[in-house]
Amino acid sequence: MIIKLAWRNLWRNKLRTSIMLGAMVFGLTGVITMMGFMNGLVDNMVHNAIAWQTSHLQIQNKQFKENSDINAYVVDAQAIAERLDNQPDVLKWRSRFLIDGMIASARSTRGVRIVGVDPEVEASFTPLSQHIIDGSWFDGTGRHPILVSQKSAERLKLRVGSKVVLTLTDQFGEVTGAAFRVKGIFKTPSTNYDEGNVLVQKSDIQQITHLYEVHEFSILASAELGADSRLSIATLVTKINALLSPDNEARAWFDIQPLLASMMATMDVSNQVMLIVFVVAMGFGIINIMLMSVFERTQEFGVLMAVGMPKFKIFMLIISETLFLGCVGAVLGVFSSVLVIGVLNVTGISLGSHSDGLGVYGVDTVLYPQVSVDQYLMVLITVLFASSIAALYPARQILKQRPVEAMAERN
Repeated sequence: MIIKLAWRNLWRNKLRTSIMLGAMVFGLTGVITMMGFMNGLVDNMVHNAIAWQTSHLQIQNKQFKENSDINAYVVDAQAIAERLDNQPDVLKWRSRFLIDGMIASARSTRGVRIVGVDPEVEASFTPLSQHIIDGSWFDGTGRHPILVSQKSAERLKLRVGSKVVLTLTDQFGEVTGAAFRVKGIFKTPSTNYDEGNVLVQKSDIQQITHLYEVHEFSILASAELGADSRLSIATLVTKINALLSPDNEARAWFDIQPLLASMMATMDVSNQVMLIVFVVAMGFGIINIMLMSVFERTQEFGVLMAVGMPKFKIFMLIISETLFLGCVGAVLGVFSSVLVIGVLNVTGISLGSHSDGLGVYGVDTVLYPQVSVDQYLMVLITVLFASSIAALYPARQILKQRPVEAMAERN
């Protein structure tokens, strides 16, 4: 009976209830959409960092992390390669030769990291070969081909076929270098990566430096290319470190780029703050509407108390009305949010006008919001809890009334 009465009382004033529900739906849709945007932003950062740069984890010499010296190469690289082939959690891996040097054109000179790759392995490992905007990927033709980014090409005044000179220090500490021809020009989502890296064939750079070793193993595991891979990758890192010599170390993507881990933590806090602000505002709105509702029925409550209805049942009646209001608002708000997120997952959110700023963090110019089932449930539970708390004050105010005084009340 209480539930039936509570539902009917909720709709005694349809306009007032509809306005409150509209405010809840509009607010919830905005909050959940913003949460989805933040989730999509951070997940896109993590995805691009893993796909383009760090992979899930890397193996390097411990000294290379502190000082990118050419002689700080991976110890026992052949043995590591065999162990990775036999590791079931490893999807694929690549080895690269890394060295800092200078690239010079006829117009300018700048410092870069020279990345020596196996063309066939690299093409299947990263999306880079599909993002050549001019020229082509390594195809085995030409002597000393090199790939440069669009930003480097603009600053050095380069085009496909231009000649550049790479200058570096070999393993004996001697300054050496060689001429290269621009084979292709690439563009990635990360401005920092584009500005600081050029790609050459590993065999070419090893021949120039007289060092036939590698400085890095990059590993992709059987896990998602996103933030959800953190736990499984941490377990894999521990397992691989147990197989390495003391000179080498495996590190996960969140250790290589701690900024990403900080961004994930910041995103979680931001989402919670947005939800709390909305819930507090919604709570005051519910208190206001319930106060008006119970005070305009003061005489009715007085009659109910006079005929012997326990105050506990009156209390539960008011609580039920408020819970119905919160439940309907939360369900409609989440449903509306699901529709909005579904549409945005198809169309995306274009951020092309902010491409320069987003490029610093390696974010694509089109984002797709993401909201997990757990987050939807968290919103539902939080709204229902806030609704029950908001009902306490109006219920207390009416229960303080004496039956005689309540029946004599004039609205």
